[in-house]
Amino acid sequence: MKSAMIIATLGLASVLSFSAGAAVHQINAEQAQGLQSMGTVSVSQIGSDPMDMHHQLAAKAQKEGASSYRIIEARTGDTWHATAELYK
Repeated sequence: MKSAMIIATLGLASVLSFSAGAAVHQINAEQAQGLQSMGTVSVSQIGSDPMDMHHQLAAKAQKEGASSYRIIEARTGDTWHATAELYK
């Protein structure tokens, strides 16, 4: 239940925080169909918020040369963790 809420929050956050200069964007499972996967990246941190998770995933995706990413796992608590699949 928490994971679904986090993923929904991240999706909304990506829409609200998306800037015109950003080269990497978050997509959903339907948008990922037909795209070529480049692997995954993960981020973890203690005591932060979902926006930080989104920004860290986007930064890692951009560093790897991805054009988009899809969150495939998210956990929260005292420590949060997220994994995203990268796409060309």
